Amino acid sequence: MSTVAIITARGGSKRIPRKNVKDFLGKPILVYSIEAAINSGVFDEVMVSTEDEEIAEIAKKAGAKVPFMRSAETSGDFCSTYDVLKEVLDDYQKQGKKFDMACCIYPTAPFVTGERLKEAMDLLQQKGADTVYPVVRFSFPPQRAVIKDENGYMQFRWPEYALTRSQDLQPFYHDAGQFYGFLVSSFYEQGKLIMDKTVPIELDEMEVQDIDNLEDWKIAEVKYAVCHGIDLHKNS
Repeated sequence: MSTVAIITARGGSKRIPRKNVKDFLGKPILVYSIEAAINSGVFDEVMVSTEDEEIAEIAKKAGAKVPFMRSAETSGDFCSTYDVLKEVLDDYQKQGKKFDMACCIYPTAPFVTGERLKEAMDLLQQKGADTVYPVVRFSFPPQRAVIKDENGYMQFRWPEYALTRSQDLQPFYHDAGQFYGFLVSSFYEQGKLIMDKTVPIELDEMEVQDIDNLEDWKIAEVKYAVCHGIDLHKNS
């Protein structure tokens, strides 16, 4: 089974300028995803999809390939991950390369490890799945959510669960926003990334952090430092 890791790293970022190459505890955040993919030992090729020359150079120095640049059509703010991945796989096919499995890895996912990626790609085959991706449990049960009514008063969204103990409620999960392993044939057949037979890998909250703004970035650095025994004050 031939396998490719596709790290999607465009140059544009509105909320955190140059987000994909911003320094994260000593190196561009993109490099963490590249190193994890390489260290996993499960990919025949680790590539970065970008339209940005600086990102391409950083990617190559970190050991990834940039066999072609991303098009303008897939570099905009509203282009979907599916469109980016399809363009990459289509471009490989034009070069005569076809892959059985692929893994989309986001460039701002420093918590991803080679071990997790190997676990995911192994699980994809073992379960006969179309997609595998990491999830994390909501820290508070969504069934106990409250909303404002038309008068501004708080009401339970689902009153039937108002007095139910948290431990008696079904756990809800959300996408960890790190990576997606998938079968390429199913990807083309179904025309989507989260496919019919999708299996999860549950992560601990300390392994997950959305990075949408600078506050998120600081939280991610603290979490990463705690998990890896890094003293953030050593060089301050």
